[in-house]
Amino acid sequence: MPSLDDRQLPIWLNSAALAIWLAAAVGAFLPFAVGTSPFDAIMRRVPNDEGNWWHILIGAPFFLAFPMIWLRLRAFISRAALPLGGRRALWIVSGLLMFGTLLVEAPFLAHRAGTSEPQRLAVIAAGLGIPIVSISRLIACRRTIGATRACIAVLTAAYLANASLCLIVYAEAKFATSSRSGWYVTMAIVWPMALEFVWVLFGPVRALGQAEAVG
Repeated sequence: MPSLDDRQLPIWLNSAALAIWLAAAVGAFLPFAVGTSPFDAIMRRVPNDEGNWWHILIGAPFFLAFPMIWLRLRAFISRAALPLGGRRALWIVSGLLMFGTLLVEAPFLAHRAGTSEPQRLAVIAAGLGIPIVSISRLIACRRTIGATRACIAVLTAAYLANASLCLIVYAEAKFATSSRSGWYVTMAIVWPMALEFVWVLFGPVRALGQAEAVG
């Protein structure tokens, strides 16, 4: 029996989103700043051996592209609702990575990041605002939004919060001379990703049975 949850995500939207997230997956292995990719960051392969927990926390969310690709492909293959265990796993991973982004925000909140005030405020707005808005919206419509759709929203929120922070921080002119093809790829994909994120959160929803509610 096809789930209402999956029918609310049009085929064209799934196809476009799949292409975007495939690009995001490639971007996780491309140099983002000073010749270092998100993969290098989580492996702590940072110039001058400066890799630490901060680099791991900003690198890990880029790999949310892979569970998102799985969700998108699954929508083409199966119309069954996402199993409860799978939903909970995605929520736990997304929540942990959002918490990691909050830790990354700490130097900006404490005025210790060495950035300008507009840049600091932009980082805080992205890193905190996106998770707060998304979680608040999902709680508000938890009885009407589909389970898979909610998972897509929370994964996207965790990715966008971190990616936006990184784009702002590494947009400085001092990073322009280094290899950063991943920065350009991420800059290109966050805009359509954000538009789809808004549609998933605030687009039309249908009333769902208890089994389809956010688990």
